[in-house]
Amino acid sequence: MSTWSKDELRKIAQSDDLHISPFREDGKTYGTPTWVWSVVVDDSLYVRAYTGRNSRWYKAAMEQKAGRITAAGITKEVAFEPVNDGFYDHIDDAYRTKYKGSPYLEPMIGARARAATVKLIPREGKERP
Repeated sequence: MSTWSKDELRKIAQSDDLHISPFREDGKTYGTPTWVWSVVVDDSLYVRAYTGRNSRWYKAAMEQKAGRITAAGITKEVAFEPVNDGFYDHIDDAYRTKYKGSPYLEPMIGARARAATVKLIPREGKERP
């Protein structure tokens, strides 16, 4: 595993175009890219599934544990790590700041989406976690 560079995090934090593609069941083929909101907290990148744990991309991410993202002109292989509720408030604050005024903000900081919070960790090469 590796870490995000400061430049990558800055670019992704400023963009609104993150697409997530967990592997399909075969563990080799990327799923259809799904647009999701992303936030940066303490030099880490987080996303949430708007529809919660029943989201197709979220289920695939939790089953396959890896895939890729594309955002701000950056394409990265990533590992997916579920986040426990002890850190939700910090992530909520980041969502409030980045997406202030959006009609979708309240559901994204609600219980359903919070339960489907994922940390994105860059991976070196294409090895499975």
